[in-house]
Amino acid sequence: MPGDLKKRSVNLSGHATSLALEPEFWAVLDTAAAAEGLSLAALIGRIDDQRAGRPLASACRVFALQRNAAQA
Repeated sequence: MPGDLKKRSVNLSGHATSLALEPEFWAVLDTAAAAEGLSLAALIGRIDDQRAGRPLASACRVFALQRNAAQA
């Protein structure tokens, strides 16, 4: 069902972190990671480093929206 959250675990700075996002956001993150030659964990790690106190899930959604807007 659209809008359902999908949870994935990623390793950030040596710690397992669970992140729940809608499948549409995961698709953009997967595509972005592949396009940049990064693993999904590496891309999320970069987003994590730049999120400035914003919750990680929110930072990932904003990244995905900005990426789509830049490609439009």
